Amino acid sequence: MRVAVITSDARVYYIAAKVLKEQRIPFYSLRVGEDIPFDVEVVLTSEKDYEKVSFPVKIIVRDESFIDELLAKLEGRRFKRVYIAIDPGERPGVSVVADNRVLEVYHLKSPKDIGVIIQLLEKYPKAKIKIGHGAKMHRILMLKALARVLGEDYPVIVVNERGTTPRVGGIEGWGIQDIVASINIGLREGREVTIRELIRGDKVTKGEIEHIKSQSRILSGGKITISSELAREVALGNLTLEEAIEIQKRRGRKDDTG
Repeated sequence: MRVAVITSDARVYYIAAKVLKEQRIPFYSLRVGEDIPFDVEVVLTSEKDYEKVSFPVKIIVRDESFIDELLAKLEGRRFKRVYIAIDPGERPGVSVVADNRVLEVYHLKSPKDIGVIIQLLEKYPKAKIKIGHGAKMHRILMLKALARVLGEDYPVIVVNERGTTPRVGGIEGWGIQDIVASINIGLREGREVTIRELIRGDKVTKGEIEHIKSQSRILSGGKITISSELAREVALGNLTLEEAIEIQKRRGRKDDTG
C-alpha cells in the first residue's frame, strides 16, 4: 500500500476512502500522530490536520478532485523515464511522456509562458526536459526564460524534430499540430546539453536577420521594419519580435519629434 489517509475530519475521510475504493487503490487508515508505515509514498489529509502530519508528500483533500494530484504523484514515482517535451514556436506545444505513454498535453501562449513547465517539473521530480531543435528564435527565448528559474547549467535534451509535425485539418489544426509534435519529440532520442550551450551562441546569419525583419513587417501590417540590430537581438532570444517592434516604434517617434 502506497497511500495513507490520516485525518480527524470524518467528511474528508469519507471522500478519500470513497474515491480510493472506486479507483481500487489500497490505503492505510491512520489517526493523526500514529506511525506511518515504511511503504507509504503519499499521505491524504485535511486542511486542518495538514501541519500536524509529519510526512514529505502530503495532499489536502477538499473534494474528489484530489485524485488527479494523487495519481500524478504515484505515476511520477512509478515510471522509469519521464520527459517534459517541448515543440518550440510562437505558441509552444508541451507534453509529458512517460515510458512511451502520454500523460498530459498543453498549448502555451508564448515562449515566455514557462509556468506550466515549472509546475510539471515539480509534479514529476524525475522528469527531464526534451526540446526540438527548430524555431531557433522562439527556442532560445524559451530557454532563456527557463534559465532564469532553473539556471544555465540545467540539462536539457535536444531532439531533431524533423518530421515530428503532422498535417492536421480543421480550424484548430495548428494547435493540435504543436501538441502532437511535442509528443513525437518526447518519443525520440536526443543529445543532452546544458541550457548554457544552447543560449550562449552569438552566431546569427544574415538570412536569419532578413527573415526576422520581414516578419516584423508582416506582424506590424506593413507599417514597421525593425533594424538589423534589433533583429539580431530577436534572433539571440534577448527580445520578442513584438518587443522589438515597440522599440522601433518609439525610436520612430523620437525621430519625428527630433
